[in-house]
Amino acid sequence: MIRYFRDRKEAGRLLASLLKLDYANNPDVLVLGLPRGGVPVAYQIAKVLHAPLDICVVRKLGLPGRKEVAMGAIASPEIMELDEDLIAELKISEKALKEVIVRELQELQRRERVYRGSRPASNLSNRTIILVDDGVATGNTLKAAISIIKQQQPKEIVVAVPIAPPDIYEELEAEVEKVVCLAAPEPFRAVSLWYEDFSPTTDQEVCMLLEQNVNPETTNP
Repeated sequence: MIRYFRDRKEAGRLLASLLKLDYANNPDVLVLGLPRGGVPVAYQIAKVLHAPLDICVVRKLGLPGRKEVAMGAIASPEIMELDEDLIAELKISEKALKEVIVRELQELQRRERVYRGSRPASNLSNRTIILVDDGVATGNTLKAAISIIKQQQPKEIVVAVPIAPPDIYEELEAEVEKVVCLAAPEPFRAVSLWYEDFSPTTDQEVCMLLEQNVNPETTNP
């Protein structure tokens, strides 16, 4: 099987090469990475575009007992994307769904505190937002992020992802002004299969990359 990307750094650099012509050195551009895995990709893009980097914290809602399988995503207590068909098919009870939502909302709030620290969230109003993840499977997480970003009325939302299933790619195109995707293979199966190195990104790495973007004089990884 072909591996498209060596690691997240390479995926970010490849995406940056496609975004550079239209978005480099533009003071309106803000790059938002989805923690954790989207942040190393977003960092490489922000570095090439000479753009600020921030995060958009969204949590996947995993099936009870099968956390790796998404039944939705949450971006805030008011903004959720649920796979109603899957929930109905697997007969997920309202109680079980609520327990997952409460748990992931707590983790979402924890990550906001850890990653952002004392730094305020960026103002997204009337800006070009480049929203980045390390890959797309169901699209629920990105759709939840898009919903929360749209509340702040940005000028434009550009989704930049290394890889996505063809049908989800088309769905995302209907949600935002532009989608930049390096590959949309069929069959898709899982994001991790298309990377040689898909090691988990740690909280420490996310914090380090955000700090290095804030302080450009810090040595880049």
